[in-house]
Amino acid sequence: MNIYPDAYFKKVEDINVEFLNKNKIKALLLDVDNTLVDHTQKMAESVIKWAKELKGQGVKLYVLSNTNDKQKIENIIKKIEVPYQLFSMKPLKRGFKKAQKALGEKSENIAIVGDQIFTDVIGGKRCNMYTILVDPINEKDFWYTAWKRPIENKIKSKIRVQQKNVK
Repeated sequence: MNIYPDAYFKKVEDINVEFLNKNKIKALLLDVDNTLVDHTQKMAESVIKWAKELKGQGVKLYVLSNTNDKQKIENIIKKIEVPYQLFSMKPLKRGFKKAQKALGEKSENIAIVGDQIFTDVIGGKRCNMYTILVDPINEKDFWYTAWKRPIENKIKSKIRVQQKNVK
């Protein structure tokens, strides 16, 4: 299985509508922890503005999170006003397929945006969705994520070299 994302950005705010249109992306599935919010559950104003601008330009947004903390997600959702799914069990297909059905889009027109290869990218690849990897907002990780970061960092290093060679 290919574990390389289709695209790599430093942060979600770098993803713009021109890039999405070029890649025929009509909807984004958004990870929460370390993608939209930091470890203290704080969402930057720039992320809120980004989400509202994309929605204003017709891009559908949907939060797809592995957390089962409903209060946490609802606090985040209040700020960006998008549908969400808890306990998605990424990288399993179930959560991705449920989100796809809710969005009413073909899998090739949906991108998953997240900071983890082993949940977000692999899950998106398994469902034939476009995958966008972003750097984690914080260096601090939960224990169940921290052990994977060295592997992901090696993959990101290869991606950066490939991007430099393309330009």
